[in-house]
Amino acid sequence: MKFKRKIREELSVNITPLIDVVFLLLIFFMVTTTFNRETRLLVNLPEANAETANSQPDQIEIMVAREGNYSINGRNLINNRIETLIRGLEVESGGDRNLPVLLVADAEATHQSVVTAMDAIGQSGFTRLNIATQRPGEPGQQPAVN
Repeated sequence: MKFKRKIREELSVNITPLIDVVFLLLIFFMVTTTFNRETRLLVNLPEANAETANSQPDQIEIMVAREGNYSINGRNLINNRIETLIRGLEVESGGDRNLPVLLVADAEATHQSVVTAMDAIGQSGFTRLNIATQRPGEPGQQPAVN
């Protein structure tokens, strides 16, 4: 009678290729991920019952007209492009990015023109933004600022 001898082989799982694949995926995601630097603005939101603002000589005032035209410190810009607005801010500030910027928009101006002005202010490096309102029926008055 023949006896069969059972030989047991020890099974082992080699996880080295699995670790290699995980490290390759990790490197792939690290290399392909992009990081954006968000620009942040400190915005002082207006209140309708705010007191009349005293005009500060050391601030930049941007006016947004009903049609979307911009003016900086009383001087109209030649077009409505963001590049023109950024260049006008550079000229008016003289390189001083610590000046506060006062944004005054007509009540009937489009949101896009106001957001474009805020974007230009942020891209120019200014961090102090005040948004002003005008009381209804008082277009000639100084804007109210909070």
